[in-house]
Amino acid sequence: MSSDMQVFKLPDLGEGLTEAELVNWLVAVGDEIVVDQPIAEVETAKSMVEVPSPYAGTVAELHGEAGQTLDVGKPLISIARAGSSAGSPAAAAPAPAGSVDPSPVSSGLDVSPDVEAAAETYRTEEKAGSGNVLIGYGTPGGATGGRTRPRKASVGVVDSAVSVAEPAAITEPVMEPAVAGTRIPGKLSAVISPLVRKMARDHGVSLDAIEGSGASGLIMRQDVEAAITAPAVPDSARVSAPASVAAPVAASADAGAVDGRTGLSVSARTPVRGVRKAVAANMTRSRSEIPEATVWVDVDATALLEMRAELKKRAPHDTPGLLAFIARFVTAGLKKYPALNTRFETAADGSQEIVGFEGINLGFAAQTDRGLVVPSVRNAHELSARELDAEIRRLTAVARDGKATPTELGSGTFTLNNYGVFGVDGSAAIINYPEVAMLGVGRIIDKPWVVNGELAVRKVTELTLAFDHRVCDGETAAGFLRYVADAIENPGGALADM
Repeated sequence: MSSDMQVFKLPDLGEGLTEAELVNWLVAVGDEIVVDQPIAEVETAKSMVEVPSPYAGTVAELHGEAGQTLDVGKPLISIARAGSSAGSPAAAAPAPAGSVDPSPVSSGLDVSPDVEAAAETYRTEEKAGSGNVLIGYGTPGGATGGRTRPRKASVGVVDSAVSVAEPAAITEPVMEPAVAGTRIPGKLSAVISPLVRKMARDHGVSLDAIEGSGASGLIMRQDVEAAITAPAVPDSARVSAPASVAAPVAASADAGAVDGRTGLSVSARTPVRGVRKAVAANMTRSRSEIPEATVWVDVDATALLEMRAELKKRAPHDTPGLLAFIARFVTAGLKKYPALNTRFETAADGSQEIVGFEGINLGFAAQTDRGLVVPSVRNAHELSARELDAEIRRLTAVARDGKATPTELGSGTFTLNNYGVFGVDGSAAIINYPEVAMLGVGRIIDKPWVVNGELAVRKVTELTLAFDHRVCDGETAAGFLRYVADAIENPGGALADM
């Protein structure tokens, strides 16, 4: 291989990940790129991330196609050094039809005032931080050059396997110049944000039916949001959203085939990949390796609800949610019963040890369009209930956007699972491997309860603790569970001692 050619191999995007699905290329053969410029969107078992280039030069070869699963350590992209013959236009492979130079001005093209105004509006709408998302790759600053994206025949489609339910965190903006074939009838041909296009597609909104409020008629996020909440949308304007990894995928060759075991026609086959693949592997390993036991208790949460209601009267917009208070009680309980905040390890030689930690990374289960993920609040033991609430909300938002980092999704030491939001009382939970315990919280409902010898109607929930019996006995598990339950029943006294 020529010394002028730099080959960037797909890095490990998280702890121990071995593969990633290539969702979309952000550059094309022949493009000039700079260090830290995002070159591809990939979906791992943990999140959707943009991969930045550690090299500058001319894109010589793309090693893979959208939808392909790539192994970590295999070539991702080949980049010719700036000024080398390998990177010259004559040596580079032709760019895909419809691709353009990312900088029209430097190419000698005139940029109209309308496009310039739209670009400025776009930057204001989609402003965000650096695209450097991989630990150990890229520089501290943001990318200095614009990025290009392979052009598509329709601007209403964005290649992505993730449905964005509530956009909260936006990655580095993409500026796409006007291109033949991308004009929406009656609309400015300067590019609409990919995020805006994705929102429109996921909610069945036709972009050509929207009047943009941005400069020169550019369609903004607020325009799509307004269309989403409109009273009615014609069926002809609806576009099917992409199936998530957890949703049924229409069968191709097997469509209509008869299943030999059941005698029924096969309607769909769902590839097990991404989050679903990781969950399957993790849960299987947990059940096969961890001898778990479960303890549970009913808890009178009336005092906690009353305390929060009083706080909400004083500060309607700055009162922590119930989960944040329970999280605070959990971190205090884990300090008192640290055996539940450990990891059980078996070495290659068969020796075993229990690993303890100086601190608590509190994971919490969050349901997203990509499936169930467990982001974790790092150093949760140092945070107040109000700080825990803010971090839980932030992590939930980025997880639903598919933008949580591998560190945020893979560093927990204990998991809190609020399945009460699904209307159930309890669950025989599977421990989130390699952790050793998980606390579940059921729904809070009115139940008859004896208070001071008299029957009363109280707000009752059920706490369920699944724990690894190798790291502690039932006495420790029961002690921790009782500590959290007592804190919920007497929150004022518990918080005063924390």
